[in-house]
Order: sequence, then C-alpha cells, then structure tokens
Amino acid sequence: MATLAVELRNINKYFPLVVANDDVTFLVQKGEIHALVGENGAGKSTLVNILYGLLRPDSGTIAVNGQPAEFASPGDAIDHGIGMVHQHFMLIPPLTVAENVVLGREPTKFGFIDINLANKTVRDLSEKYGLKVDPKAKVETLSVGIEQRIEIIKVLYRGAEILILDEPTAVLVPQEVDELFEILRSLKDQGKTIIFITHKLQEVMAISDRVTVMRRGKVVDTVATDETSRQEIATMMVGRQVLFRVERKDAQPGEEVLRIEDLHALDNKQLPALRGISFSVREREILGIAGVEGNGQTELVEVLTGLRKAEKGMVKLDGLVVTNFNARSVKEKGIGHIPEDRHRRGLILDYTVAQNSVLGIHYRIPYVKRRGLDVINFGPIKKKAERLIQEFDIRPPDQKNLAGNLSGGNQQKVIVAREFDQDPKCLVAAQPTRGIDVGSIEFIHERLLQARDAGKAVLLISADLEEILSISDRIAVIYEGKIVGIMNPDEASEASLGLMMTGAY
Repeated sequence: MATLAVELRNINKYFPLVVANDDVTFLVQKGEIHALVGENGAGKSTLVNILYGLLRPDSGTIAVNGQPAEFASPGDAIDHGIGMVHQHFMLIPPLTVAENVVLGREPTKFGFIDINLANKTVRDLSEKYGLKVDPKAKVETLSVGIEQRIEIIKVLYRGAEILILDEPTAVLVPQEVDELFEILRSLKDQGKTIIFITHKLQEVMAISDRVTVMRRGKVVDTVATDETSRQEIATMMVGRQVLFRVERKDAQPGEEVLRIEDLHALDNKQLPALRGISFSVREREILGIAGVEGNGQTELVEVLTGLRKAEKGMVKLDGLVVTNFNARSVKEKGIGHIPEDRHRRGLILDYTVAQNSVLGIHYRIPYVKRRGLDVINFGPIKKKAERLIQEFDIRPPDQKNLAGNLSGGNQQKVIVAREFDQDPKCLVAAQPTRGIDVGSIEFIHERLLQARDAGKAVLLISADLEEILSISDRIAVIYEGKIVGIMNPDEASEASLGLMMTGAY
C-alpha cells in the first residue's frame, strides 16, 4: 500500500441546522496531487479547514505521515508540515516579495532583520521549484499569476510538505494556469503532497492523480483520475447528468439597447482605469467581455450601474443618456446588476432570503405600504420570496433563512432570481458563476440564455474563458482599460483570447 500523508477518518462536524461533515474519511497518499471536489456546501472547505487547524472536528481522527495529530490552530498544522494557499491572496502590496514571504518568521542578524538572507532564501526556493520570482520586486507591480507563486513560496518557506490549494486558478488566464500546473508537477516530483480544491473539472482531469467527490457532507467516492471522466465526476457531485455547455439557439439580435462611447474612469487610487472604451449591446444578444482581473472590468461595471463616476464619455440606455446617474436611477431606467462580489455588493448576509429578494426595489409598493415611507409590507415580500425560491430552486427552501447561512451557489441564485425578476432591459452580469459548482453554473447559464431569448441585452463580464466561449454571441477583450478586439466565438479559442488578455495582440 502507498504511504499515507494525510488520514482524516470518520470526521464529523456540526453547525446549527447543518451537518457539514458526516462521517467523512479522506485519505491522501504521499507524493500525489489529490483533487477534492463537490457542490457548494458539500463540506470541502470545512474538511480542509479542520486539516489546517482553523476548525476542530466534533469527532473523528487525524493522522499526518502515519502519526496521530490534533490541531488547535494553523500554527499546529504548519508545525506538522501542512501549508494552505487560500483563494484570496494574503499579501501586502507595498512590500517586496521576500518581505511578504518571511513576514512573521523573519531571519535576523545581530537582532535586526537580515533582508539579504531573506532575499537569498526566497531566490533559492524560487529556483529549486521553478517558480521564477524576483525576491526584490514589490508585490504591487506584479501580475496575479506571480502573486500565486509568492503564496506557494510562503508555505514552502515555512517547511510545508503537504500543500492545500483552494481554488488556485480562479483569477488566472490559461497561460498562467499552464504555468501553475508545471509548478505543481515540479513540487510533486520533489516529493510534495498536494490537495487541490477546484470547481473546474477540466483542471481535475489535467493535473490530479486521484479525486475525492463530496456531496451533502459525505464522501461519494475516491477514484483514480485516469479511470474516470469529467462527466462522471460531475454526476457524482450533483447526483444527475450535467451539461457543461448548455444548448443554445443562434442569437437573433434586435435594436441597440446599451451604447458606451469613449468612456473614461479612474480607479480607487485616482489612476486611469478606463481609457476610451466604446461598444454596444443589442436586445437578444450576450456580449461577453474577457480579461485578466484588474484591467478595468470592475470600474466598467461600476460606471454602468451608477456606483462610480465617469470622467468622460457617454452611457446610453435605449437612446437615453444615463451617464453618472446614481445606482437607484440606473436600476429604475432598466439596468440589472449581478455583482462580482456577492457578499459586498449583492447581499446583506444578516438579512433573510425574503429581505434580500427585494433589495433595490424595497422602497416600492407593494413592499412598502406607501411609497416614500419605511412601513414594510411583509406579506408581499414573503409571497415574492417563496415564488422565487421555487422558480430558482434556492436551497434550503426557507424564506426566513439568513443569506449568510446559504452555500455560495444558493447565495448566487438569490441574486440572480432578484435581478431577473425585476425585468431589466439590460442585465450586467459580472463573474456570475465565480466559485460555484457545476450544477449551479449550468442553471445560471440557462437563465442568462433565457433572458437573451426573451429580448434582454446581456453584458457578461467573466475571467472564465470557457464561460465566455460557451454562451457569448460576441466577445470583446479588455486590456489595460481598452477594448483591444471584438470577435465572434467561432473565431476565438481559449489560447487566442488568453494572448489578447495579456497584451499580445
């Protein structure tokens, strides 16, 4: 039998109203890349948080390299050679690479931080594992792909032999994903053990040796990757057949709904973010905007939805100039918004599903008894929420449940249900399927296509090129605040789009 690096046996973890891990046994062999997959709320994050000491199990046992272990904190896990690279990077932009890596465990000389030794150590780790990082570069000047490498160096610097990577490719372009996979293979060849959490099943097939599938807190199965398929894994995850590319009819574009002309805007640092963007979206059309994060997508969405002022240029909706209207006025005129950050922009997590279902129209009759007064009319709100829960399959089907208690996929369904139900002329969907499972992705793609076919103009902003290629009728690429090309999906590939997204056009 292969040597086991990680043994989580009969793990149980309970939260109020939820069994997060139900008698879970998860075994990882030394020196393998082991994928952990499942729907949102399946229990993956709880399981790895137990392994990394962020949570304690209610029952069950942990062993590392054959030795029993108990973790009261991440420090205990680190002492056992376990490191975790989180989905959201934990770097300090003004510091150098080396300063970020050694933070908290700085090498010293005569009582002072030895920055030369820090630089040398980081350089040596970079060269050993093929990470190609300049230890003296400031993080704020580096690409997202390089930031990912710094996070890996951080855990290696702390002696990690077992690496947990949580959604490591969420913000990478295809070329950066390929480079990351080369790094992971190099780490494996040098004896490291890698637990790889992802929703992207094509990545599971490309990089993992084995895959464990979870559903509703339980382990469904663990299989060798070369003995299964993407479709079989998806079926295990969701419990039914899943379409990776939803069926769609050819678009029948109609009149122009949204027009952007020579749009300029600043970012939060008052630096140029949009540099003369122009495009249009017609009814019965999905225009997909592809780009590496940080190239103006966030600012574009915020200008269109009234959350940021344009410095110059014009936004027209159905021929009406709506440039620099506030968010309520933009919504009143007919622009719906699925935000890229569902927690910060899309939901109030301490509100119920019912309360969240009317955000943005909560001041209108019948949700208040008289417009302009804060006298809430709970009956119509409850009735609306119960209808949307049924129509959009929001789980659990309880309109009194707090939004913060829902899985990521069901939180996203609440937002999608609310925005679709408000019947916008134009729907701005920013990263609508980020961090959600294959079943929820299929559902949201179907809804976007239904909106298109019902006559809506849909602007889809996504870093997921498979998503862009799957449901867009036209594709625009944004780079450094400019649209650098617009093409039909049948003219594009992930490779060609990836090159344009990095400035090679």
